[in-house]
Amino acid sequence: MSRLAAGLWVDAYRLRCEAEGIPVYIGARGDATAGAILVKLATLDGRARAFQRITALDGSRPWDVLAEGDEPEVDAAIARARRFDPDLWVVEIEDRLGRHLLDSPGLD
Repeated sequence: MSRLAAGLWVDAYRLRCEAEGIPVYIGARGDATAGAILVKLATLDGRARAFQRITALDGSRPWDVLAEGDEPEVDAAIARARRFDPDLWVVEIEDRLGRHLLDSPGLD
């Protein structure tokens, strides 16, 4: 089964977040076709979470928490991931309510 190119997925995600009034920023651009994607959610209280896609045993691709805690710690985990994979996209969203929309239909 083919997957949507990373750049197109990021564009669709950005538009979905903006439609819900959630500020979204591209922290780092990765490979437009096959780059992996991290999503950082900052809740504007000094805390954050970073999500990454994993491949489950059943072949599904759910989002999993890569790092969670104080925002500087999450930023450090993202920086380590970027050093390991320079083709990695980092999408940053800010929402006091903790909305990330990653479980929304059409974003899988």
